[in-house]
Amino acid sequence: MNRALTLDDLVLAGIALAAGLTLAFMSRTLLRWLAKHAKRTRWSGDDVIVDALRSVVPWAAIAGGAAAATAVLPLTGTVQHHIDEVLQVWVIAVVTFSAARVVAGLVRSVTQSRSGVAGSATIFVNITRVLVLAIGFLIVLQTLGISIAPLLTALGVGGLAVALALQDTLANLFAGIHILASKTVQPGDYIRLSSGEEGYVVDINWRQTTVRELSNNLVVIPNGQLAKANMTNYTRPEQELTVLVQVGVSYDSDLEHVERVTAEVVTEVMRDVTGAVPDHEPAIRFHTFGDSRIGFTVILGVGEFSDQYRIKHEFIKRLHRRYRAEGIRIPAPTRTVALQQGSVTIPQQRSGEDAVSGVPGAE
Repeated sequence: MNRALTLDDLVLAGIALAAGLTLAFMSRTLLRWLAKHAKRTRWSGDDVIVDALRSVVPWAAIAGGAAAATAVLPLTGTVQHHIDEVLQVWVIAVVTFSAARVVAGLVRSVTQSRSGVAGSATIFVNITRVLVLAIGFLIVLQTLGISIAPLLTALGVGGLAVALALQDTLANLFAGIHILASKTVQPGDYIRLSSGEEGYVVDINWRQTTVRELSNNLVVIPNGQLAKANMTNYTRPEQELTVLVQVGVSYDSDLEHVERVTAEVVTEVMRDVTGAVPDHEPAIRFHTFGDSRIGFTVILGVGEFSDQYRIKHEFIKRLHRRYRAEGIRIPAPTRTVALQQGSVTIPQQRSGEDAVSGVPGAE
């Protein structure tokens, strides 16, 4: 000490600390009020910024009060220097963690707004968070007087060894970045792979892509395999799609009447069933003279992939009920079976898909 510690020094130090604590309390109250107003805006970025400031500003105020308190105390130069370093590291750490939270939150809000779904692509969030924390760590080392040049050199040499040891992991990392950057797949898309896996993309992180099947099971696919696989994306370029339903009527049916009745049922289903496309134009296309029926295809509009099952269900029920009311017959498949009795062949008509062929010697 350059001089003896007096009561006035303690009083001034206490006042400085109290001022820092008071300022921290007032700033936190003000920022809580700002957070309530930020939630009313459409942009989610202001919520992230205000939330980060609620962590930075109070701790910075406390650090300022502590620095002012140490400044009025009769401390030696060495002690004062160490205290200043601790306070600087404290402020840098708080700012770094808050900045990482802000940047990660902004990246998350951007990815959500681009994909338009609740899911998030955590690969970009994690990369930006790690970069901000790494920069803050280097600033702390520089503040403490530790040269970062040898550290960067060692990281460069060690990074080469780590890259060779983690080839698969890095391949998945860059594959995930490529998938998101090319926008071929985004969280919320419904995809089907050539290997048979299908479902909604829940998340794409630094190593793997998580897909939720319609049965709510999760399928985990490495990003490298996803980038190589043949894939169908049922959400892009448009989420709405069409599904085909095959129908057949008997040969004695009036096809104009059949087409008109079927179009009315399609219009009714498109209007009433949740998930259908109300402005979808009914489309019926006759295409086949079958063995026992005239086959045609009905094209339905679907809002998204998983809605097709409910829409097909309702369409088939309503079409069957309407055909029965209109007297339109949907014939069962028929097959001619020859039963051989002695030397006489007796042709018989059998209906159904499972009619057996003739058996010699049957009575």
